Amino acid sequence: MPSSKEYLDFILEQLSGLKDITCKPMMGEFLIYYRGKLVGGIYDDRLLVKPVRSALSYLPQAEYALPYEGAKEMLLVDNVDDTAFLKGLLEAMYDDLPMLKIKKR
Repeated sequence: MPSSKEYLDFILEQLSGLKDITCKPMMGEFLIYYRGKLVGGIYDDRLLVKPVRSALSYLPQAEYALPYEGAKEMLLVDNVDDTAFLKGLLEAMYDDLPMLKIKKR
């Protein structure tokens, strides 16, 4: 089931206090970027983030979830109503995330 535009808008509103939040549609789902780094995405109307060290520390009780069949597990963020929590999570994750690789054409 693809994610809804309404859920995407809700998450983007929750993250609006951060600068440089962008998203890209991907096969009915949405990838979320913070300051040019991929932090996770919205899959089946769930916010999932990469399980980097800082995210694991910030979300010690988080469940792992598959964004889609055959993918690597990600962390399910279920506290999406807390704007300050989400902002802190993405800020904590930033340094642990790899820079995007630029494809040469």
